[in-house]
Amino acid sequence: MKMRVVTTRLPLPLAEKIDKISQRLERSRGWILQQALLDWIQREDERTRLTLEGLADVDAGRVIDHSAVQAWADSLNSDNPLPPPTLRE
Repeated sequence: MKMRVVTTRLPLPLAEKIDKISQRLERSRGWILQQALLDWIQREDERTRLTLEGLADVDAGRVIDHSAVQAWADSLNSDNPLPPPTLRE
């Protein structure tokens, strides 16, 4: 796999944390940063996927009425909580 060097400036406390983790794991700072970046990108990709999926549900009318959700949430601390609201199609 081809590689490319990318540089950035980090606040000193963050750089020091990276150094400590690097020493503890006996891995290079580059390896630590690569793992952190891969993890962040994976979470960001999943967040984007879920957002697009949610928007598609809204476009298709697969939604739960806000007032029903609010009533359910308000009932959770009562003696008789409501059942969770169902999908309105």
